Amino acid sequence: MNDPQDHLDPYETTETHVERLLGRALNSFDLPDSTIERLETAFAHSSALHSSHHSASLHRTTYRHTCLLADGTTLSLWELVHNSGRDGTEQHELYADEAEARLAASRLPARFSPGWGVGRSTDPDFDEDGDLELLGALLSRRIPKQPRKYVAEDSPDHARRVLRRAENEDRPGEETARRLRVAYAHHITQAFGRQYGAEGGRDAGFTLYEHAFLLLDGTELSLWEVEHTATPDGRHMCEVYEDERTAREAMEHRARVR
Repeated sequence: MNDPQDHLDPYETTETHVERLLGRALNSFDLPDSTIERLETAFAHSSALHSSHHSASLHRTTYRHTCLLADGTTLSLWELVHNSGRDGTEQHELYADEAEARLAASRLPARFSPGWGVGRSTDPDFDEDGDLELLGALLSRRIPKQPRKYVAEDSPDHARRVLRRAENEDRPGEETARRLRVAYAHHITQAFGRQYGAEGGRDAGFTLYEHAFLLLDGTELSLWEVEHTATPDGRHMCEVYEDERTAREAMEHRARVR
């Protein structure tokens, strides 16, 4: 992967630079509307390498693009570049929040690293039912409670985007969405990550995230997001649930009915 500065025209305008970032990002539609509006006033920019990881199967790099806005403030975009496409092609994702960029980067190893996988044995005595039982046992584990480090960064918009990408019919409804409009801080935790060796040699990955929100009345509300590839064509799918138990049951069901 190349540093974005390698092909950067020294005379490229900030407007062109921003358009190029948004144009190549697979998830640019998911950026907050407020971020897009602020970017329209950018008149100067700089780009820098933030982090990099390279292994035999995964190349992952994160860049920080900082723009100077007309009101004198700055705005940073975090670009994640990786080769996790179906044919190993380079893909770009763009985030307005560093924590979300780190979270997205942390999801990538689950698709590549053998250490994450239950694995599919070539042993003729391999018992797939036993593998499913192991997966079920793993899914039923509850993670120890960790201290929350809430971040007050446009939490209502973060909640909106989580709910918007949910594809399950039993996702949280309007009442939950209404409550989350008064969230003023949030915290993201990865609660589970596992590859499952499926029939035909194709793996299915399961990852569970808790998005915890702190509301104005002092109460907490969590969304449980399941990201998996247990789909007929192996594409990534997101489902969102109101409680951990339902989310884990959904993962186990997905693993068994494929």
